[in-house]
Amino acid sequence: MSYKGASKFAVENLDLEVRPGEIFGFLGPNGAGKTTTIKMIVGLLQLTSGKILINDTDLAKEPVAAKRACGYVPDNPALYQRLTGIEYLNLIGDVFEVASSTRKKRLEYYLEMFNLTEVAHDLVQSYSHGMQQKLALTGALLHAPKLFILDEPMVGLDPKSAHQFRGIMRKHVEQGNTVFFSTHI
Repeated sequence: MSYKGASKFAVENLDLEVRPGEIFGFLGPNGAGKTTTIKMIVGLLQLTSGKILINDTDLAKEPVAAKRACGYVPDNPALYQRLTGIEYLNLIGDVFEVASSTRKKRLEYYLEMFNLTEVAHDLVQSYSHGMQQKLALTGALLHAPKLFILDEPMVGLDPKSAHQFRGIMRKHVEQGNTVFFSTHI
């Protein structure tokens, strides 16, 4: 796959396969094309050439089905600041059609794990950067995606939350799912 910006290729001829049950770390210095690659994978940037298959679904031909298989957390999540944390998560649950009983269990689990239970009914705008990152991670996991895509996921997480999150990634792949994350070196 390739992506050409205004004057040059940001990503050129990248051939990549990540299998179920893998955690794939996409490493590189700033400006190496990691975020651009992730934006192509999740359908936020249109490829200049090539194709992307997510769970054997062609992103260009079946974008909704491909995106439903993904949980995505960008490097700077844009959250609805005037919603409460729980309103935001329920919106995500509605979009991905997560059954209420399943949603309740998953929300209790992730909110407790990330120490967000007590602030779940507070406005997102009152959350620190780290709390917003944890809220975005919870939202991305809510529908139990086959592919979990994370751009710099540890930024803003305290050491305890980062450790717990690494455990979540391991558990996710043990269930036959895939984790694709970027980080800089």
